[in-house]
Amino acid sequence: MEYNQLISQLTPEIYLSLKTAIEIGKWPDGRVLTKDQKASCMEAILCYQSMKLDSQQHSGYMPDQCASSSCLLYTSDAADE
Repeated sequence: MEYNQLISQLTPEIYLSLKTAIEIGKWPDGRVLTKDQKASCMEAILCYQSMKLDSQQHSGYMPDQCASSSCLLYTSDAADE
C-alpha cells in the first residue's frame, strides 16, 4: 500500500491517538515512543493534516494577524531601545 493511501485511510481517532502519543511521548498503553516512532508519527500527522484538515487546524498554525489591532511584534530593534 502506498504511504499517501495509508494516511488517507487513517480515522480521526487514530490521528488523535498518534498526536497524543507525540505530545506525551508514550503510547496509550504507557510504552515510551522511540525516536524513530516519534519521527514516523510526526510525519503521519503532518501528512494527515495536509490531506484532511483546514490550514487553521494544522499543528503550529499561526494566524496572519494578531487578534488585537494594537498588537506589537517583538523585534531586535525594539530590544535596543
